[in-house]
Amino acid sequence: MGANQSTIKSYDLSNKVVIITGSTDGIGKSLARIVSSYNPKRLILPIRNREKGEQLLEYIRNSQNVKIDCVELWDIDFADLHSVKSFADKFVKEVGELHYLWNNAGIFNFSVKMTKNNFEQQFQVNFLSHFLLTTLLIPTMKNSATPESPCKINFTGSDNENFGEIDLDDLKGEKCPGFFKLQANSKLMEHIYCNELNRRLQGSNVIPLICFPGFVSTNAGDMPQYLQPLKRFAMAFGSSPDIGAINIMYPVLNANINDGGKSFRKCEEISFTGQTADEEFAKKFWEKCEELLRNFDPNLLE
Repeated sequence: MGANQSTIKSYDLSNKVVIITGSTDGIGKSLARIVSSYNPKRLILPIRNREKGEQLLEYIRNSQNVKIDCVELWDIDFADLHSVKSFADKFVKEVGELHYLWNNAGIFNFSVKMTKNNFEQQFQVNFLSHFLLTTLLIPTMKNSATPESPCKINFTGSDNENFGEIDLDDLKGEKCPGFFKLQANSKLMEHIYCNELNRRLQGSNVIPLICFPGFVSTNAGDMPQYLQPLKRFAMAFGSSPDIGAINIMYPVLNANINDGGKSFRKCEEISFTGQTADEEFAKKFWEKCEELLRNFDPNLLE
């Protein structure tokens, strides 16, 4: 059973620092509003578009029971790995504590596009930049976590990952047949990374999870104009962004969930097989990702 609007609970985050990526639209926008109502110590929202960021602040400000003074807009561009590095370095230096990280930013392209770093856009924005950001913030989360109050990392999953298959010799997707497969692979990569991250964080009191919100009506995707009627029809059957936000929020804030590497769909724990459950594959995958980043810029992971 998924969450519904009548199940919204209240949490005290007054001593917690939170980062939510992908907060200017859809699920992330609703999540930012809801979390802001829990009185967080600091709620940092990484944004690429300053105008949309200001609109997000206004949206939160006009909501009930929110603490707008805790909300901060920080510039980042997930299509630029150096921007991700700069964000992380600034955060570690100026904030120095982190309790909840929602890796929620994501795109769905209907054509193959490249970033300024010369990576396929979905691969970099959906996965590689989150891999880099999370890796750089892990030491800060370890220092912020205690056995009584663990820190949590959440990846927003997608059922599209069921159509993915990772080729370790083609992580960048240069041989991948089409935009949909690229998107599916990027989400599958996040799941594999989440599980391997959990294995490497055993005993650290930092808990990685992946939450699948289900089918949610959002503006994600650069669907061409001729397919817009189909999109409007499909969106009529999706859950609201608020429901999607709840579905990726409750497992993270639930104090009874203190074991990492778990997967949730609509707040219910689920299991996976295949590449997601293959530990040896995950280790090789992690090493390949680090190699890819170091080949691009040896200083990124420092």
